[in-house]
Amino acid sequence: MIISCLQMPVIIGGFTENTAALRRMMKTAMEGSDGKRPDVILLPELWDIGFYPRPLAENLADNPQGVMAELAKEYGVNIVGGSVAVKEPDGSIANACFVYDRSGTCIARYDKTHLFSPAREDRHFAKGDHLGRFMLDGVPCAVVICYDLRFFELLGTSCRGNGGDIPRADVLFLPTQWPEVRREHWQILTRARAIENQVYLCGCNAKGGFSPKVPLCGCTEIIGPWGDILAQEPTDEEAIVTAEIEIEKLTEVRKALPVMDDRRPELYSI
Repeated sequence: MIISCLQMPVIIGGFTENTAALRRMMKTAMEGSDGKRPDVILLPELWDIGFYPRPLAENLADNPQGVMAELAKEYGVNIVGGSVAVKEPDGSIANACFVYDRSGTCIARYDKTHLFSPAREDRHFAKGDHLGRFMLDGVPCAVVICYDLRFFELLGTSCRGNGGDIPRADVLFLPTQWPEVRREHWQILTRARAIENQVYLCGCNAKGGFSPKVPLCGCTEIIGPWGDILAQEPTDEEAIVTAEIEIEKLTEVRKALPVMDDRRPELYSI
């Protein structure tokens, strides 16, 4: 499976500009390299309006889901749609990731569970209440969003599942808008989560920032189950980060170090 992460420029409140950047970068990504086209495209968090314009309700984008569905169908590619701001029937607003298959059909939705209180995200967005788990081309996958990375219980449960129809995740997608000031946290936590859950982790940041004083760190990356970095953009510049992952390698890793079999969940609750 070939995965491309779009570290795209995101302007706060600039849906028109952001959509144009997405279309341009999608075209470049789908041209592929060495004749290989990606099977999955991962977008950053709130690629539609940035993190995040206020008043939020007055800056919502016009149908970002339609844009993603159109592009997935046009290019015949799976899209893990980062996240977009969506107004719900009850008037609340979700920070939501929509996942589209190659036909442009939405096959999954995950709403960000942990909202970043230092930026008062919890005052403007509604908290998600379900896991983000789905299949892409027969590969079990999971998704969490940005601040969720700090909550290992959620990531562990998302990767292991809860006895449903989808097996243990092989790939964990992580759209984000992560700032430069916490770059080291990003680098440590992403590798740790890949290692402890024995998955491929794909983390996609944006280019830009919360404000000129709070730039993003870039560091979009694809990490292997041993914590090895397969591909990375270390700067905050626009970039397409691509790697081919080997699902078969997961079997070797999990057999050599069967941490899931050695768990003691009966001791893990207080």
